[in-house]
Order: sequence, then C-alpha cells, then structure tokens
Amino acid sequence: MFGDLSGMMDKLKKAQEEVEKTKVRLDSVLIDETSADGKIKVTLTANRNIKSIAIDDSLLTDAEELEDFLIITLNKAIEKASKINVTEMASAAKSGMPNIPGM
Repeated sequence: MFGDLSGMMDKLKKAQEEVEKTKVRLDSVLIDETSADGKIKVTLTANRNIKSIAIDDSLLTDAEELEDFLIITLNKAIEKASKINVTEMASAAKSGMPNIPGM
C-alpha cells in the first residue's frame, strides 16, 4: 500500500513540475489579434499577458471608438489565449497524474 502511495506522490510531483514548465513555455507563445478594420493590433502571451498594442493614428481623435475597438480586439485575443492555455495546462496536468480508481 505505501509503495503505491509513494508512487502516486511521485507522479503528482512530476505533474506539478510539468504544469510549471508549461506555464513558462506559454509565456513565449504569442497570440496576435487585429481589429476587423486593421486599425488596432494586440499581442499577448498564452498566459494572457499583454505584450503590445498598436493603434492607428486615425483612432486617436475619437476616444469612444478607440475604446470600442480595444475592447473587442483584446477580448478576441484573450479568448484565443485562454483556449490555448486551458488545453496546454490540462494536457500537462493529465500527463503526470496517477491512475486513481474512481477519478
């Protein structure tokens, strides 16, 4: 019994290490999103950290329009990054999980 427990603990530790490695790797995965008219471009990591925002000068005269474009474009980019993040983190966690009956 204790041998199995020790083996499960080792597998859990490996799963945790794999998750941490995946978090680090996802910081280097960049997602670019551009607004429909191409006037705003955002880049963020798969960990959902914004790296850059480029705004066309024509949007600088209308704050409301700029805000609308930013919200839409950022939300699209965050959605893409979240999908990648969830998939990769689930895969990393699952790869090292012990086979526990009933789970």
